[in-house]
Amino acid sequence: MGLIQELKNKFPQGWKQNLRGEVRWLSGYARRFRVTIAVHILLGVAGIVLGLASSVASKYLIDAVTGYNTGAIGLAAVCMIGMMAGRILLKAVTSRISAQLDIRLHNEIQANVYRQILLADWQSLEQFPSGDLLNRLNSDVNTIAGSLVGFLPSLLSGLVQFFGAFAIIIYYDPAMALIALLGVPVSVVCSRLMVRKMHSYNRQLKQVSSEVMSFHQDSFQNLTSIKAFGITDMFCGRMDDIQEKYRDTYLSYNRFSVYASAFLSVVGMVVSISCFGWGVYRLWEGAITYGTMTLFLQLSSTLSGSFSSLVGLVPSLISLSTSTQRIMAVTELPGEEQAVDTAFAGETEFSLRLNAVSFSYQDGNSVLENATVAAEPGDLVALTGPSGEGKTTLLRILLGLVAPEQGQALLIGGSGREYRLSAATRGAFSYVPQGGSLFSGSIRENMRMIAPEATDEQIWEVLRIACAEDFVRALPDGLDHPIGDRETGLSAGQSQRIAVARALLRGAPILLLDEATSALDEQTESIMLHRLMSSGRVRTCLLVTHRPGALKYCARGYHIHNGVVQEVR
Repeated sequence: MGLIQELKNKFPQGWKQNLRGEVRWLSGYARRFRVTIAVHILLGVAGIVLGLASSVASKYLIDAVTGYNTGAIGLAAVCMIGMMAGRILLKAVTSRISAQLDIRLHNEIQANVYRQILLADWQSLEQFPSGDLLNRLNSDVNTIAGSLVGFLPSLLSGLVQFFGAFAIIIYYDPAMALIALLGVPVSVVCSRLMVRKMHSYNRQLKQVSSEVMSFHQDSFQNLTSIKAFGITDMFCGRMDDIQEKYRDTYLSYNRFSVYASAFLSVVGMVVSISCFGWGVYRLWEGAITYGTMTLFLQLSSTLSGSFSSLVGLVPSLISLSTSTQRIMAVTELPGEEQAVDTAFAGETEFSLRLNAVSFSYQDGNSVLENATVAAEPGDLVALTGPSGEGKTTLLRILLGLVAPEQGQALLIGGSGREYRLSAATRGAFSYVPQGGSLFSGSIRENMRMIAPEATDEQIWEVLRIACAEDFVRALPDGLDHPIGDRETGLSAGQSQRIAVARALLRGAPILLLDEATSALDEQTESIMLHRLMSSGRVRTCLLVTHRPGALKYCARGYHIHNGVVQEVR
């Protein structure tokens, strides 16, 4: 009892509840493909049965060749060849089914996880770096899909192979069967003791791998800045450091795996030598035939190999558990309130009200304190102030990405009806964020992401309003001009104007511009803002800017400093 309790203490608190949750989550996907998985398992088991049967057939073939039963040589040879051919066919079919099942499972899990990440609450999702999310979406999903395809079939096939070989051996020689099982207790105890250690190593490797991916992504997104500041060597040095961290973690895990594998291999070798010695002794006594001796050697090797394979599933199971926990951590995040298509039925104009709004991020950093902001239909409102003082946070509140801790954030329709700002009110807004906001593809594809049914005439119209028509028409491919993942081929000002045009195409009554004119000269900015407010496509516009001069274009303005909002005229 003491040993059992000690083994239980090796596992973390709550592991049973976590395991049940993981099993339920995985079962949800396994049930959808249960027929294909069942066929895959049956084919695998059939291949194992044919392998065991061919071992028995080889015994009779050797006995016939050595003169023990010469009349059975033809039948034994035919059976053995037929079974070997059957195994080859089954292996090919199983491999094909496995590949099809793997890709279907992978795509479905990845698509579901991707969707749940996009629908997750914005602030809750902020705790995960983008590189870590990519690692979970790719590496962890690959592990889960591969394990769902391979783990259960490998487990059942291994069990059938182990007990089948054991049954055949015990039929011919019970003592040999007992010798073949000598290593089982040792392997079981070692496997139980290894579980916690392997789980820890798996988590460390996943974490470091996520850090590597985050570093790569950050480097490539800021490649221009790295080159411009001449800090290429510094980033290469950081790359060396993070690679060294990954190397140390990987080699530490590898060292542990090598020692554990070597120990289990020694146990298996002792068992194999014992089986071989016993078989030789029985053959010397004349108690068994040469065919039986060959069968014993084959099956003892099969028995040892199948048990090693079963033990070898432990790391796969731990890796599956780790990846499942990491995926569940993001898929179980609270979701956003979903928009209702009819929420704004009959409403064409809206007023905005932020009344005594306060907000802090999860790190406790207070960003806004008792902020009051108003915007009426037809208003162009400026939000000014130093960087990092809360302007972008205020826009996030308007978009329903975060909710105020205190105060009211309201959208008021022309009918007088009030709507609490949330994800469900996001349809009233178009938004142009800071920095690059265009996606890889052509200009036309970027525009139609917002309005799939938009005609070329409508696209050209919004491009004209955003002061982008002339330079787009001058491009060799016009609307089909390709945009790279870093918006290559366009200047910063051109990218901003296309992004503004895309926002206009949505047709929402309120337009939010977060430093979306920072790369434009004042004349172009003035022309664009005038066109926006006179186009009929925008009723209200909030402009975040560092330029105090932009206030002259605005009906009202607000200055944000140290979380305090003051109205300026």
